Amino acid sequence: MSVGRLRSAVTGSGLRRGLAYGLGALVAIAALYGLVFPETLAGDLLGLATSESTLGAALRLAVPIACAAVGGIFAEKAGVINIGLEGLLIISAFTGVFVTDAVGSVFSIPSIWVGFVAGVLASTLLSLLFAVVCIEFRADQIIAGLAVWLIALGLAPFAATVVYGSVNTASVGTLGTWTIPVLSELPFVGPVLFDASPTVYLMFVVVGGGWYVLNRTSFGRHVRASGENPKALDTAGVDVTRVRYLAITLSGVLAGIGGVGLSLGQVGQFIGNGQTMVNGRGFIAIVAYLFGNYNPIGAFGAAVLFAGLDALQLRLQQIPAYMVPGSLIQTIPYITVIVVLALVGRTRVPSAAGEHYESGED
Repeated sequence: MSVGRLRSAVTGSGLRRGLAYGLGALVAIAALYGLVFPETLAGDLLGLATSESTLGAALRLAVPIACAAVGGIFAEKAGVINIGLEGLLIISAFTGVFVTDAVGSVFSIPSIWVGFVAGVLASTLLSLLFAVVCIEFRADQIIAGLAVWLIALGLAPFAATVVYGSVNTASVGTLGTWTIPVLSELPFVGPVLFDASPTVYLMFVVVGGGWYVLNRTSFGRHVRASGENPKALDTAGVDVTRVRYLAITLSGVLAGIGGVGLSLGQVGQFIGNGQTMVNGRGFIAIVAYLFGNYNPIGAFGAAVLFAGLDALQLRLQQIPAYMVPGSLIQTIPYITVIVVLALVGRTRVPSAAGEHYESGED
C-alpha cells in the first residue's frame, strides 16, 4: 500500500471512529439529561425506551432478525452469500400459518406447533434449492439469493389468495407466552425475560448455540475454513461441498424459526400486502451480522438495537402529543441502519465468500 493510500485509510478510519464516538456521546448526554429532568422530552423518550413494554416488544421483534442473522452467518462463513434470507422468512411465515389452519393437531401435538415445524421445513427446503443452484450449477450467489426472495414474495401472497381469497390469511392465534415461575416475578427483568413468547427463548438458544457451534466445534471450524481457505480444507480431507450444503441448510432452519416466530409468535396471521409482514427484516438481518462482524452475539445485539428502535417508533405513533407524522417516525429504524453502516467501518468478509469451489481445483 502506498503512503498516500495508507494515510487516506488512517484518516478515514479516524474520522469514522470520531463520528461514532461523537454520536455515542450525544446519545449518552441526552439519556443523562432525560434521567435528571424526567419532565422534559428527553425524559419522556428515556422512559418510553426503558419501559418494560418497549423492552419486551424489542425482544419479540428481534426474533426474526436475530435468527435470520445467525443463519446468514453460517452460510457466509462457509463461503456462500445468502441474501435470500428475506425470502426464507416470508415462505416460513406463510407456511406456518397455512399448515396450522389446514392440518390441525398431529399425534396430540397442537396444530400451531405442527405449523411451526412445517414453516421451518419450508424454509429449509427453499434454502436447499438455493444451495443446489449455487453449488451444483455454480450460479451467481447474489442473483440466486434475489431469486429466492422474489419467488417467496410472489408465491406466498399468491397461495394466500388462492386459499383465502386475499393476500392475508385467516387468524390462527399465537403461541402465547411461557411464564417461568419465581424468575418472572423479579423486578423489571422478570416480566421482560421470563414472561415471554416461546420464540424469544428459542432466539436465545439460537444465538448461544450458534456461537458455540461456530467457535467450539469441529463443524464450526470446518465452516470457517470453508469460507476462508476451501483449498486447505479440501487438502485436509474434508468435503467442502458437504460443509457448504450443511451450512446453507442450517441457515434455512434458523431463518425458518425467525419467520414462524414472526407469524405464529407475534401476529397469528400471515399478512401479504406490499412487502409482506416480513417487510425487509431479512435484509436488516444481513446488516445485523455485518454490524456484529459475523459474531452471533454481536448480531443479536444489533438485532435488539434495530428491533428496539422499531418498538420505540410504534410507541411514539400512539402518543399524539408529539405531533410527529407517523410516516416520519417509521423511518427511524432504517435511518439507523444507514448510520450504522456508515459508522461501523469495513467488516472483514470471509476470504472465499461468494467464490465457487470444486474439489481438486486450484
